[in-house]
Amino acid sequence: MENFRKVRTSEEESPLPFPDLPPDVVEMKVKEGSKIRNLMNFAMAQMELKGSRQIVFSGCGRAVTKTITCVEIMKRKLGGLHQVTKVRYKTLLEVWENQDPLAGSPAQNLTVHKNVPSICILLSRDPLDPNQTGYQPPEPGHGPGTQLGDAEDTSSSSTKGLKRPLPPSQEELLTKKMQVQVPDSPRGLGTTDCQPDHHH
Repeated sequence: MENFRKVRTSEEESPLPFPDLPPDVVEMKVKEGSKIRNLMNFAMAQMELKGSRQIVFSGCGRAVTKTITCVEIMKRKLGGLHQVTKVRYKTLLEVWENQDPLAGSPAQNLTVHKNVPSICILLSRDPLDPNQTGYQPPEPGHGPGTQLGDAEDTSSSSTKGLKRPLPPSQEELLTKKMQVQVPDSPRGLGTTDCQPDHHH
Protein backbone atom coordinates (compact mmCIF):
# COMPACT_ATOMS: atom_id res chain seq x y z
CA MET A 1 0.00 0.00 0.00
CA GLU A 2 2.95 2.37 0.38
CA ASN A 3 2.75 3.31 -3.30
CA PHE A 4 -0.89 4.23 -3.04
CA ARG A 5 -2.18 7.69 -2.31
CA LYS A 6 -5.71 8.51 -1.26
CA VAL A 7 -7.21 10.52 -4.12
CA ARG A 8 -10.67 11.22 -2.79
CA THR A 9 -13.19 10.22 -0.20
CA SER A 10 -16.91 10.34 -0.74
CA GLU A 11 -19.68 9.38 1.60
CA GLU A 12 -22.89 7.84 0.45
CA GLU A 13 -25.70 10.32 0.59
CA SER A 14 -28.40 9.15 2.92
CA PRO A 15 -31.60 10.88 3.93
CA LEU A 16 -31.67 12.43 7.39
CA PRO A 17 -33.04 9.94 9.92
CA PHE A 18 -35.73 12.27 11.28
CA PRO A 19 -39.38 12.10 10.29
CA ASP A 20 -41.38 15.25 9.51
CA LEU A 21 -38.46 17.56 8.80
CA PRO A 22 -39.29 20.70 6.84
CA PRO A 23 -37.84 20.41 3.33
CA ASP A 24 -35.69 23.50 3.77
CA VAL A 25 -34.13 22.45 7.08
CA VAL A 26 -30.48 23.45 7.32
CA GLU A 27 -28.05 20.55 7.72
CA MET A 28 -24.68 21.50 9.16
CA LYS A 29 -22.28 18.87 7.82
CA VAL A 30 -19.40 18.87 10.26
CA LYS A 31 -16.09 17.70 8.82
CA GLU A 32 -12.96 16.73 10.69
CA GLY A 33 -11.23 19.92 9.55
CA SER A 34 -14.20 22.25 10.09
CA LYS A 35 -13.66 25.27 12.29
CA ILE A 36 -16.18 25.26 15.11
CA ARG A 37 -16.37 29.06 15.15
CA ASN A 38 -17.33 29.17 11.46
CA LEU A 39 -19.94 26.45 11.93
CA MET A 40 -21.43 28.20 14.94
CA ASN A 41 -21.54 31.61 13.27
CA PHE A 42 -23.48 30.15 10.36
CA ALA A 43 -25.80 28.05 12.53
CA MET A 44 -26.56 30.93 14.90
CA ALA A 45 -27.35 33.19 11.94
CA GLN A 46 -29.81 30.58 10.63
CA MET A 47 -31.56 30.29 13.98
CA GLU A 48 -31.48 33.93 15.07
CA LEU A 49 -31.50 36.03 11.90
CA LYS A 50 -33.39 33.76 9.52
CA GLY A 51 -35.67 32.45 12.25
CA SER A 52 -35.18 28.75 11.48
CA ARG A 53 -37.10 26.57 13.94
CA GLN A 54 -34.92 23.50 13.44
CA ILE A 55 -31.35 22.73 12.49
CA VAL A 56 -29.49 19.45 12.02
CA PHE A 57 -25.84 18.81 12.82
CA SER A 58 -24.29 15.74 11.26
CA GLY A 59 -20.80 14.29 11.20
CA CYS A 60 -19.14 10.94 10.80
CA GLY A 61 -15.91 9.26 11.82
CA ARG A 62 -13.52 11.63 13.53
CA ALA A 63 -15.93 14.54 13.16
CA VAL A 64 -18.46 13.00 15.57
CA THR A 65 -16.99 14.66 18.67
CA LYS A 66 -16.83 18.03 16.92
CA THR A 67 -20.48 17.63 15.93
CA ILE A 68 -21.47 17.04 19.55
CA THR A 69 -19.42 20.05 20.68
CA CYS A 70 -21.28 22.29 18.22
CA VAL A 71 -24.62 21.04 19.52
CA GLU A 72 -23.66 21.67 23.15
CA ILE A 73 -22.54 25.24 22.31
CA MET A 74 -25.77 25.83 20.42
CA LYS A 75 -27.91 24.60 23.32
CA ARG A 76 -25.99 26.83 25.74
CA LYS A 77 -26.35 29.90 23.53
CA LEU A 78 -29.98 29.52 22.56
CA GLY A 79 -31.52 27.57 25.44
CA GLY A 80 -34.86 25.77 25.36
CA LEU A 81 -33.95 23.53 22.42
CA HIS A 82 -35.41 20.07 22.03
CA GLN A 83 -32.88 17.53 20.81
CA VAL A 84 -33.01 14.17 19.07
CA THR A 85 -29.79 12.24 18.53
CA LYS A 86 -29.48 9.41 16.00
CA VAL A 87 -26.36 7.32 15.63
CA ARG A 88 -25.89 5.11 12.59
CA TYR A 89 -23.20 3.82 10.27
CA LYS A 90 -22.27 5.41 7.00
CA THR A 91 -20.27 3.93 4.17
CA LEU A 92 -17.29 5.99 3.04
CA LEU A 93 -15.76 5.27 -0.34
CA GLU A 94 -12.04 5.92 -0.47
CA VAL A 95 -10.32 5.87 -3.83
CA TRP A 96 -6.59 5.13 -3.72
CA GLU A 97 -4.38 5.62 -6.75
CA ASN A 98 -1.24 3.64 -7.43
CA GLN A 99 1.62 6.14 -7.50
CA ASP A 100 4.11 3.68 -8.92
CA PRO A 101 2.39 1.49 -11.51
CA LEU A 102 4.46 -1.16 -13.26
CA ALA A 103 5.87 -0.06 -16.58
CA GLY A 104 3.35 -0.48 -19.33
CA SER A 105 0.40 -1.17 -17.04
CA PRO A 106 -2.29 1.42 -16.47
CA ALA A 107 -2.43 3.11 -13.07
CA GLN A 108 -4.53 0.99 -10.81
CA ASN A 109 -7.07 2.49 -8.50
CA LEU A 110 -8.33 0.78 -5.39
CA THR A 111 -11.72 1.59 -3.95
CA VAL A 112 -12.05 0.91 -0.25
CA HIS A 113 -15.42 0.81 1.48
CA LYS A 114 -15.26 1.90 5.09
CA ASN A 115 -18.05 1.75 7.62
CA VAL A 116 -17.80 4.66 10.02
CA PRO A 117 -20.08 5.74 12.85
CA SER A 118 -22.16 8.75 11.97
CA ILE A 119 -24.18 11.02 14.23
CA CYS A 120 -27.13 13.22 13.35
CA ILE A 121 -28.52 15.62 15.92
CA LEU A 122 -31.70 17.58 15.39
CA LEU A 123 -32.17 20.73 17.44
CA SER A 124 -35.63 22.26 17.47
CA ARG A 125 -37.25 25.29 19.05
CA ASP A 126 -40.60 23.54 18.65
CA PRO A 127 -41.47 20.55 20.84
CA LEU A 128 -40.60 17.17 19.34
CA ASP A 129 -42.10 13.75 19.98
CA PRO A 130 -40.63 12.82 23.39
CA ASN A 131 -41.27 9.11 22.77
CA GLN A 132 -38.88 8.75 19.86
CA THR A 133 -35.51 7.20 20.58
CA GLY A 134 -32.70 9.64 21.24
CA TYR A 135 -34.97 12.46 22.47
CA GLN A 136 -33.61 14.91 25.05
CA PRO A 137 -35.84 17.63 26.51
CA PRO A 138 -34.50 21.17 26.85
CA GLU A 139 -32.37 21.73 29.90
CA PRO A 140 -34.21 23.65 32.62
CA GLY A 141 -33.52 27.34 32.14
CA HIS A 142 -31.73 28.52 35.25
CA GLY A 143 -29.10 30.94 33.96
CA PRO A 144 -26.05 28.68 33.65
CA GLY A 145 -23.82 31.73 33.18
CA THR A 146 -24.16 32.91 36.78
CA GLN A 147 -23.42 29.50 38.23
CA LEU A 148 -20.34 29.02 36.11
CA GLY A 149 -19.05 32.40 37.24
CA ASP A 150 -19.49 31.52 40.91
CA ALA A 151 -17.74 28.20 40.47
CA GLU A 152 -14.76 29.85 38.84
CA ASP A 153 -14.46 32.40 41.67
CA THR A 154 -14.46 29.77 44.39
CA SER A 155 -11.95 27.58 42.58
CA SER A 156 -9.53 30.47 42.07
CA SER A 157 -9.78 31.62 45.69
CA SER A 158 -9.27 28.08 46.97
CA THR A 159 -6.13 27.69 44.87
CA LYS A 160 -4.85 30.98 46.30
CA GLY A 161 -5.40 29.56 49.75
CA LEU A 162 -3.47 26.43 48.78
CA LYS A 163 -0.49 28.35 47.48
CA ARG A 164 0.48 29.85 50.86
CA PRO A 165 1.70 26.74 52.68
CA LEU A 166 3.73 25.50 49.71
CA PRO A 167 7.26 26.86 50.40
CA PRO A 168 8.13 24.55 53.34
CA SER A 169 7.08 21.48 51.39
CA GLN A 170 9.35 22.52 48.51
CA GLU A 171 12.26 22.75 50.96
CA GLU A 172 11.43 19.28 52.23
CA LEU A 173 11.49 18.02 48.67
CA LEU A 174 14.89 19.59 48.14
CA THR A 175 16.37 17.92 51.23
CA LYS A 176 14.96 14.58 50.09
CA LYS A 177 16.56 15.05 46.69
CA MET A 178 19.88 15.79 48.37
CA GLN A 179 19.65 12.58 50.38
CA VAL A 180 18.91 10.58 47.28
CA GLN A 181 21.86 11.99 45.38
CA VAL A 182 24.49 11.43 48.08
CA PRO A 183 24.99 7.63 48.28
CA ASP A 184 26.75 5.92 45.39
CA SER A 185 25.80 2.47 46.58
CA PRO A 186 22.91 1.91 44.12
CA ARG A 187 25.32 2.33 41.22
CA GLY A 188 27.75 -0.08 42.85
CA LEU A 189 24.98 -2.62 43.24
CA GLY A 190 24.18 -2.25 39.57
CA THR A 191 27.71 -3.27 38.57
CA THR A 192 27.77 -6.35 40.80
CA ASP A 193 24.46 -7.46 39.30
CA CYS A 194 25.96 -7.30 35.85
CA GLN A 195 28.97 -9.49 36.57
CA PRO A 196 27.38 -12.96 36.36
CA ASP A 197 26.51 -12.26 32.75
CA HIS A 198 30.18 -12.47 31.77
CA HIS A 199 30.36 -16.15 32.75
CA HIS A 200 27.77 -17.27 30.19
